[in-house]
Amino acid sequence: MNLIVDNGVLQVLLVAVMFLSIMVEIKTGGLGVGVLLGIVAAAVFWGSQYTRGLVELYHIAVFLAGVLMIIVEILLPTVGLLAGLGVAAMLYSIVLALGGDIGALAALGIALVISVVLFLLIVSRLPSSKLWNKIVLQKSSRTEEGYVSAAERSELVGKMGEVLTELRPSGTARIDGRPVDVISEGAYIQKGKQIVVLSVNGSRVVVREA
Repeated sequence: MNLIVDNGVLQVLLVAVMFLSIMVEIKTGGLGVGVLLGIVAAAVFWGSQYTRGLVELYHIAVFLAGVLMIIVEILLPTVGLLAGLGVAAMLYSIVLALGGDIGALAALGIALVISVVLFLLIVSRLPSSKLWNKIVLQKSSRTEEGYVSAAERSELVGKMGEVLTELRPSGTARIDGRPVDVISEGAYIQKGKQIVVLSVNGSRVVVREA
């Protein structure tokens, strides 16, 4: 445990794993290996800092409050406010845990860069959660970019398409030559499979494997 406290490289890696875990969970919306790695990294990081007297209980409480806000955002997607506050709380507590100085900010910055790079390397292989789809749609769901509007979605019922990302159960499919955010009727559907649109309710497009 002392080795981890005294080794700045390991501290940065632990923080990077924590944030990578959060990114993966926002993307997938499910409890998997990412959550387990994040819990282990957080336990080792905070446990080692606390046993050496480098952090107070309120530092840990702020961190846990941030995690809780992110979990609530994942389970009950809002406008992203809770996720933003949660990340801010986590960043604040980690900076304090690392010393609260310029060195702490530098270490946090390096950890964030590492986590973002790793996330970008694996993001295309991960299923998409409702929160992630909402984030993506807010940035890129314009008709001129090839995305389908709510009005156009009503015309998709009965049409065939191809799965672009794995449906677990939500993801993206190409219908009429354009990417559409869809959700399967319950079954997992692999990338590349043919699907048919069963129903459309607002922005919710339900499909099944053809």
